[in-house]
Amino acid sequence: MSAPRILATGRCLPERVVTNEDLSRTVDTSDEWVFSRTGIHQRHFCTSETGLDLAVHAARQAMDRAGLTAGDIGVCIAATFTPDHASPSTACLLQRELGLEEDTLCFDLNAACAGFLYGLKTAHALLCDAPRPCALIVGAEVISRVMDHTDRNTCVLFGDGAGAAVVRREEGRSWHTVFGSRGDPDSIRVQGPGPAPSAIHMDGRAVFRFAVEVVEKSIRQLLEVEGLESVNDLDLVVCHQANARIIDFVAKRLKAREGLFYKNMDRYGNTSAASIPIALDELVRDGALRPGMRIVTVGFGGGLTWAGALLRW
Repeated sequence: MSAPRILATGRCLPERVVTNEDLSRTVDTSDEWVFSRTGIHQRHFCTSETGLDLAVHAARQAMDRAGLTAGDIGVCIAATFTPDHASPSTACLLQRELGLEEDTLCFDLNAACAGFLYGLKTAHALLCDAPRPCALIVGAEVISRVMDHTDRNTCVLFGDGAGAAVVRREEGRSWHTVFGSRGDPDSIRVQGPGPAPSAIHMDGRAVFRFAVEVVEKSIRQLLEVEGLESVNDLDLVVCHQANARIIDFVAKRLKAREGLFYKNMDRYGNTSAASIPIALDELVRDGALRPGMRIVTVGFGGGLTWAGALLRW
């Protein structure tokens, strides 16, 4: 029996803040319209920053806070669907920028908004035979690159950012996970490299139905395997920060107490694979995550993919 122990976290947001009021100058929207439907007031967009810039900064924060050096990292995974390059991978460029050893396992992973948890699961598995004891998992996205900035139904939802965690595999420690995928290019998709410009295409109603289904189901599955009767037996639930309505709907269905489900999309929007590690880092910095706490985190998004984990902090 083993589980990943998160040693430290980090995050990085681009300097430019874009409010709903800013967007109202280019599309037919308003702060009231966006916030009432999504819970979002603002987000960050890259200007001069690259996805690698964000990833490096978040990764260095996490490593420094954990007291780790490049010589401690045996696995490096970058979760992203908006890398700077199709090749080389963001993870390989992280290896160079952070000075990681050349035998470090480095690769990018694309599970969209569930990417960080997919990366955590993968890193935990790889650490059993990695050359060094710790793994670096970074969720980094520059979604402003692949948005139609004239489409008010999608351009108001997303933001850019990066979050990182460093983990160690610990024997005698337990965690529970659920994962799933459902191939569906109609609900949400982004064009790959080619003559057509990239843009997010999304059926909002279909995505909402999918999200509330898999988030509730994942939490119930994790509670059952942990032997818990109620979501209120948990200390905290950290979902992917896509839309406040999704989280509020699931919380109501599960009869969760006020404040159990963490929300920060009002400041960042949907940052896809960066969403969960950014939220975890905020909670760590605010002193809200303490040793021994039992938390559930759930990601869901394009693919369609979903993932959940119940772990002790």
